[in-house]
Amino acid sequence: MRAGSTGRGRWAALAACLAAGMVQAAEWEFFAFDNGVGRGAWPAEKQAATLKALGYDGISYNYTNNKDLETWIRVYREAGLKIHALYIHTFPEKKDEPWDPALRDAITMLKGSGTVLWITLRQAKVKGDYDEASVKIVREIGDLAQAAGLKVAIYPHAGFYVATATDSLRIARKAAHPAVGASYNLCHEFLTGNGDKAMETLRAVAPEASLVSINGVDPSDKKRHILTLDESAFDIAALLAELKRLGYKGPVGHQFYNIPGEPEVNLKKAMEAWRKMQPK
Repeated sequence: MRAGSTGRGRWAALAACLAAGMVQAAEWEFFAFDNGVGRGAWPAEKQAATLKALGYDGISYNYTNNKDLETWIRVYREAGLKIHALYIHTFPEKKDEPWDPALRDAITMLKGSGTVLWITLRQAKVKGDYDEASVKIVREIGDLAQAAGLKVAIYPHAGFYVATATDSLRIARKAAHPAVGASYNLCHEFLTGNGDKAMETLRAVAPEASLVSINGVDPSDKKRHILTLDESAFDIAALLAELKRLGYKGPVGHQFYNIPGEPEVNLKKAMEAWRKMQPK
């Protein structure tokens, strides 16, 4: 084909996209939590194919074991998608093995992939100050991540020792490790009763965050703090506009935990809303 005709073909394709009302490119890579992509029921191949067809950039997985991880790495590489995060539990209260030693091999397997190690700092049976123990865990995993060209983000989870994005930022700053950052998790801001400060907290945390997760939220109903984006009564578009203003460059994930309905339908609704909400 001649160069001129190739150029005309490209312009024609672009015009067709515009005519069809295509939205602008997303500001950030957008991934789905595996709890919205048939976790425990769908094989990795179906998960990857579904996400690719709907326009997602990848997935975050709950870490299970290195055999599963090996499969996920292969499948997503073949699909041209990314495992944006690996969700990992750690236990500050434990003096012996506060994190799974198998993670050493997992981190080696992920070397150079860009996957973020999204670590929780779990609740303790005995209440107390576990900042020092948490910092030790974060630095240990941070060293391994840095050697593999990876990053660590501290995941805030309601009911855990690190429960809010502010907690995440506190531990990240105390760790002062070049591979370690905070993260912002919208639903857990509401689940911890901090939803009224969600934007204020975003402004404090986003500049030092490695990961951000969002979802639809109905602030008036605690049972509806995790919805697909299209059902949100909370202004997600305003949050994304603020995220852009703050200069956040990392990926954004959609939390799907316990959202009723078929996964394919929920994923499609979330993606359609995401595209409409992109900052201008």
